[in-house]
Amino acid sequence: MTAAADLRADAEALAAPLPPLLADAQHLAHSVMLGAHGRRRAGAGDEFWQYRPAMPGDEARTIDWRRSGRSDAHFVQEKEWQAAQSVLLWVDGARSMGFASDKALPEKGARARLLAMAIAVLLIRGGERVGLSGLGLPPRSGPVQLLRLAAALAADGDAPEYGAPESRGMLARSRALFVSDFLGDPAPVVEALTKAADRGIKGAILQVLDPQEEAFPFDGRTIFESIGGSLRHETLKAGDLRARYLDRLAARKAMLRDLARATGWQYHCHHTADGAAPALLWLFGALEHDH
Repeated sequence: MTAAADLRADAEALAAPLPPLLADAQHLAHSVMLGAHGRRRAGAGDEFWQYRPAMPGDEARTIDWRRSGRSDAHFVQEKEWQAAQSVLLWVDGARSMGFASDKALPEKGARARLLAMAIAVLLIRGGERVGLSGLGLPPRSGPVQLLRLAAALAADGDAPEYGAPESRGMLARSRALFVSDFLGDPAPVVEALTKAADRGIKGAILQVLDPQEEAFPFDGRTIFESIGGSLRHETLKAGDLRARYLDRLAARKAMLRDLARATGWQYHCHHTADGAAPALLWLFGALEHDH
């Protein structure tokens, strides 16, 4: 088999299981009609961005003498700011994300993966580099990277009851997106965002919840059991728990909102009963914020 045939076979094997997630994400991305536009910024990097006229204060070593020789003015070759062009995603794959209170609703994890892939489509379409934190998938651009992202997000594996953000591999002064229900231990979330802030990383927290988790429509004898089955609680008066539950949920949201504000991030809560397009628009705007 030739090298070209080997490459084609490998590509087909990679792409085979992916069309549903990737196709849905591309459809969602196209539906918001943002158009392709890069957000390049001058700075330290090794990829050419643009020429600009030299200005007082520019060092002689920054002048592109070949380009300057074709005119009466001096020009500087600016490089792309690669850190600002990189976005790392963490999408919670824990068992808690497998919850859906109604067959007509998507699971939290399915909606989280869809939104993550859709924002990746938009960012890569605009010339950005996107990767996944903690999964050995560094940020890259191009259509092949979308296939890699979809493969990683669609992969199954052993998962804990609740997920914890993964901040490994994040570049200083880059951007990041964490997508989860954030119903587990908040300590890892605080640690991850604190570390990110220390490295100049800004981004967005998207909390994905099922509408039943907001309403707590339970009364009388009820058995609460986690998706993985490791946590179980039975009560005869579920209605008596409603006020305490709603208070704790409100406190968790407030904590996430305050944490985001303190670290320069943004926070938003999305419900699986709502359309995905408004959440995608929010994500796109949030990742542009302060960049």
